[in-house]
Amino acid sequence: LVDAGLSSVLPLAPLTGDPGLITALVERWRPETSTFHMPFGEVTITLVDVATLTGLAIDGDAVIVDIPDEDWSAMCLRLLGQAPTDLGGGVIRITWLRETFDELPLSASPETTEQFARAYALSLMGGVLFSDRSGGSVHLQYLLLVEDWRRAGRFAWGGAVLSYLYREMGRSALQMTASSSLGGDFGGWAALLMLWTWERFPHTSPLHAVTGAQITQDAVPRGIRWLPAQTRQHGDQFYLYKLWFDECTTFVVSI
Repeated sequence: LVDAGLSSVLPLAPLTGDPGLITALVERWRPETSTFHMPFGEVTITLVDVATLTGLAIDGDAVIVDIPDEDWSAMCLRLLGQAPTDLGGGVIRITWLRETFDELPLSASPETTEQFARAYALSLMGGVLFSDRSGGSVHLQYLLLVEDWRRAGRFAWGGAVLSYLYREMGRSALQMTASSSLGGDFGGWAALLMLWTWERFPHTSPLHAVTGAQITQDAVPRGIRWLPAQTRQHGDQFYLYKLWFDECTTFVVSI
């Protein structure tokens, strides 16, 4: 995972989304410009934000998947060593991955270790970085990205994650109505969206972020300083007020 450039994401993976905050942000999102429309102007998440908050590379090869000639089941067996019986259309359940590859045997061979690492990376991509709205499955096309660890290490993962988040934000903004709430119906890395908001709009952030001697402001990636924080879990109207009316000019330009 270090070779693949994904290790910095591991401590951030447990962070979960706050539906109220995400809904409020989507209401302010403009798909035409991929920016948040705020009282003081337009702002957005940048590649530098992604690199600073998550440690993912923003320079490198484009994250592109070539669909294989072999069938999905054969590819799954080749790269993971196992395949589920209900593998339809190349989609695999994340729960199956986590149950099947729960604990690496102490006597595992290098080949088995790589298979477990690929399974973890696949669940990381499907459940965190490139999660879809179902939140419970992932397409095996992502498995091809970690077939060769050195090739994976040359990918600009940060750019792919950000563009995917942009697309999902746009979809959500177009589907929302004035009275609707996203709830859990959101694709993309929601925690990245929240980390950016907490850093840029401090008055929306949790009350118990780690500061001072416990962790420095220069921690890498910067997002780990929010790990012990408990999200407020307020409704979207609370956050809309915070982002639009209350202290609406409080925006941290540089993090």
